Amino acid sequence: MKSPKPTVGQEWTPDSLADLGRHGDVDAEPGLVDFAVNVRGLTPGFVREVLASRLDDLAGYPSADDQRRAVAAIADRHGRDPSEVLLLSGAAEGFALLPQLQPRRAALIQPSFTEPERALRAAGVEIEHVVLPQPWELEPHLVPDSADLVVLGNPTNPTSVLHPRAAIETLLRPGRVVVVDEAFADVVPGEPESLAGGAPDGGRRSGLLVLRSITKTFALAGLRAGYLLGDPALLQRLSARRPHWPLGTLQLAALELCAGVQASTYAHEQALSVAAQRCSMVDALRSVGLDVVGSPQGSFVIVAVADGTAVKNGLREHGYAVRSCANFVGLGPDHLRLAVRDEDTVAGLITALRKVM
Repeated sequence: MKSPKPTVGQEWTPDSLADLGRHGDVDAEPGLVDFAVNVRGLTPGFVREVLASRLDDLAGYPSADDQRRAVAAIADRHGRDPSEVLLLSGAAEGFALLPQLQPRRAALIQPSFTEPERALRAAGVEIEHVVLPQPWELEPHLVPDSADLVVLGNPTNPTSVLHPRAAIETLLRPGRVVVVDEAFADVVPGEPESLAGGAPDGGRRSGLLVLRSITKTFALAGLRAGYLLGDPALLQRLSARRPHWPLGTLQLAALELCAGVQASTYAHEQALSVAAQRCSMVDALRSVGLDVVGSPQGSFVIVAVADGTAVKNGLREHGYAVRSCANFVGLGPDHLRLAVRDEDTVAGLITALRKVM
């Protein structure tokens, strides 16, 4: 359950920021300049046009043809067989399905997104937090041999660290499922460390599941759409108890479109823009004495700041929303996550930071 939004004049406290179910959307209150949510701008026009063209289809149930086209487009995008694609009502649904694999012991590579822990803990799965030391580079030897499920992000939310694909592959072994959350992979130019494609020899990496989202880069967070890639046998186990029509018509249309050539070109342009804006933003943050931690490669950065909750509240008073890291394992309220924004927007944040700090 989300924590309630504060009323005017009320301040966040470390305790109110520590709920596992709390995400950046709670911070992005109306009227604030949003550095809390990792969604890129507005939904692009070509996506809006396709979705608008399907509004008259909402009187009918989602069609099998829409389902097949979306699966085929995603399979083609990643060089996969259609049987290796499972469409999701938002990438977060992928985590909610993991208990269907009946893992005995899950290793969560931390710091990372909180939804896997919520889903697995609710199902009574034993969890071990594998907390990486700053700057949070993957150390496979820290993962216990007894873990039959390993979950990590790449690039990781909230640290923006990009792990080498080869290091992730060393986690694979018989009897273990490795889930790689690539919700932000398409904001990395060329996706160099992605495991979404098929194995180099044309075969399959046994035990590997890759989770992808279209809601960040294409600004479709309100639509809820993503997908899993991996072994068909695992995907069948994950989907065995899903209801009929798990995705709606607009979700299916968006998934098909966002796997196409036009969308891939758009995503690449966004990735290049993110890289340039991030470089400029990091320089600006450091110019006011903030410690930008690690080597960010995604569409967000982490800063370490003394009394981070007070800084967060102060920025809110000056009209800016930022994300506290109080509920991320391995981090705390003195870490703040900032979404990458353009230079003019960042300049306003820097002015506010000078006043607050």
